[in-house]
Amino acid sequence: MLSNDLNVRVEGRAGRITLTRPKALNAMTYDMCMAIDTILRLWREEEHVALVVIDAEGDKAFCAGGDIAELYATGTKGDFSYGRTFWRDEYRMNAMLADYPKPVVSLMQGFTMGGGVGIGCHGSHRVVDDSSRIAMPECGIGLVPDVGGSLLLARAPGNLGAYLGTTAARMDAGDAIHAGFADHYVPRERWSEFVELLEASGDISHLLRLAETPPRGALSPHRDAIDRLFATPSLHGVLERLRADDSDFAEDTLRVMARNSPLSMACAIETIHRLQAGETTIRDALDLEYRFTSRAMEHGDFLEGIRAAIIDKDRNPRWQYADMDVPADAVARMLAPLGTDTLNFDD
Repeated sequence: MLSNDLNVRVEGRAGRITLTRPKALNAMTYDMCMAIDTILRLWREEEHVALVVIDAEGDKAFCAGGDIAELYATGTKGDFSYGRTFWRDEYRMNAMLADYPKPVVSLMQGFTMGGGVGIGCHGSHRVVDDSSRIAMPECGIGLVPDVGGSLLLARAPGNLGAYLGTTAARMDAGDAIHAGFADHYVPRERWSEFVELLEASGDISHLLRLAETPPRGALSPHRDAIDRLFATPSLHGVLERLRADDSDFAEDTLRVMARNSPLSMACAIETIHRLQAGETTIRDALDLEYRFTSRAMEHGDFLEGIRAAIIDKDRNPRWQYADMDVPADAVARMLAPLGTDTLNFDD
């Protein structure tokens, strides 16, 4: 399956995938997702393709998320199967990227959010520059950090993951590398240089040679406060700590979280803490995420979140549990096993 929103080709030793929807901030459609899945399977078996480079047109965004118009249109008609199919197939592609047997280089300028994290942040060599802004804003539209992002959040230092997942805070280059969402800082003016070297040689060491020390991240001064305030495995506990703290940072954090779906934030924190227990994998994360997203239209806040943010644009969502008091059994229901509908990763 091909997509008109991708430029797919082989240049020398490199398989090249370029997102070509700059006016839509390169938002990921279902067709784009399936085309990437198809070409990655093909290149996995092609000996002349030594590595894969994923980039995007435009300066504003690598990929600012998923194209949610069709999800909303079908969901409001009571058709939840399209969304479940979209997320299932997208997550399977995310897993393949994370486990890909060849180097995958992603060049993430501008916004990389939501679905863009699933494309850009699971490869082996993730590149950022001064314009990069990476975030997981799903709780603001009634979802949870997904596309495998929950695993990245769970592996972030200290309690940074719970903070990033519930506030949608944007990471600059230094923050993204510190949090484990990126690997290498390379000034934008040098990107074409190392891509040409990769194409000519198929040797990933050219990228490593050009990488520089990233600037200090904007979140660095707040790391101690984040670790202290988010050192609890529930939304209720986090809110208690924030409300009891008289710092400007705590006040600002509470204000940001008040905009988001309480059910989503509670489930995000629970998911992150589950993934921090034991040796968890990308597939464990995607399985947990799919439990939530497959129920998000029917039982969660997703359709209301999209209505308020994208359709009516009134920025006044009517969330469940608007008082922020989310019962534990509500979280358990959203993250309960799906039985025969469990996400699988069969080819």
